[in-house]
Amino acid sequence: MSDKKKGTVLQFVRLKTTLSEEDLLKVAHEREPQFQAIPGIVQKYYVKLDAPGEFGGVYIWDSHESLNEFRQSELAATIGKAYQVVEPPTVEIIDILFELRD
Repeated sequence: MSDKKKGTVLQFVRLKTTLSEEDLLKVAHEREPQFQAIPGIVQKYYVKLDAPGEFGGVYIWDSHESLNEFRQSELAATIGKAYQVVEPPTVEIIDILFELRD
């Protein structure tokens, strides 16, 4: 695909928090309507990682433009505080080349 702004994008955010899994899920459910209202987000998965206190978010975006707009938003800016992040999260941006299902 020659124009990356038109392709689907996966964003993986890994974070470390002081919150328990139960408390993290409570915050996630409270913020769910705000994430559902984001233009361009196709799906978001909340994931539990192997290390204690490590969780992540897997976002599927309809374009790089939508991802970049989200990254500039107030909602994105409040993730660290809302989830009591104890160190800077790691973020990977991956272009999706092919989807198995529509």
